[in-house]
Amino acid sequence: MNRTSYLYTMNIHVFKTELKEILPFRSLFLHEGNFQFISNAFHQRGWSDCYLPTVNDIRVGYGATCGRGNWATERSSIFEFYIIPAYRKLASTIFPKLIKASCVKYIESQSNDVLLTSMLLEFSQNINADTILFEDHTATHYAIPFAVFRLRKDDDKLFEHKVEGAGEYVLEADGEIVATGGFLLHYNLPYSDLYMEVKEDRRRKGYGAYILQELKKESYKSGRVPAARCNIINKVSKATLLKAGLRVCGYGLAGDLKTQGGTTTGNPGYAAFSED
Repeated sequence: MNRTSYLYTMNIHVFKTELKEILPFRSLFLHEGNFQFISNAFHQRGWSDCYLPTVNDIRVGYGATCGRGNWATERSSIFEFYIIPAYRKLASTIFPKLIKASCVKYIESQSNDVLLTSMLLEFSQNINADTILFEDHTATHYAIPFAVFRLRKDDDKLFEHKVEGAGEYVLEADGEIVATGGFLLHYNLPYSDLYMEVKEDRRRKGYGAYILQELKKESYKSGRVPAARCNIINKVSKATLLKAGLRVCGYGLAGDLKTQGGTTTGNPGYAAFSED
């Protein structure tokens, strides 16, 4: 039996469903990928719609859509797609049915998500990357004389923050708060999302890499594996993250569906690190 005849024997459908119906497949997706998923919290915040593909009435995976521009209301992008291994050879046949059922215009993927990235390359155009993803790679052992890393106090006098909100940890030097930071827990277990900001007139003195080094330790103590991201054009933030012992593990990608034409409007903005 050739492939065409084989596909004709398959009754493939994609149905919109509730989040609870796709959770078993989503657990498989997160386990198989084993990477920080930067859009993990979209489901928790109600920013996603979920779909079930079936083959001959057998559930074989799931898809999910989110918004681009207004995450809370739009559902214009496919951002998750998982098919169990026994049916994965049908992914390129199932995916167009997900596109039709969800009426999306875009595909968004992390490059370390191999299946969805392959769909992105096959079904979209005008593909761009705007986010760099980082994973922890090695421990660093920086020391800055007279610099103290500690929890933030209610009466601490903080500098004006222009990129990130003030974190629960601070770096104090010469009696002044020179950097703040923390880690967020919106990624899937066991990952955390590091963030920090250095006071503008104290940058390029090593404080950024040092506070990231200490934040990594705190993240591990809390049972979370540190991870991070920054805008792809932010070379200073990239250099600081690499200096702190992280390494590039992927990119945030987006593309227009080939059937839609036009040009991409770009990914929603991700929080970027301030300069070190």
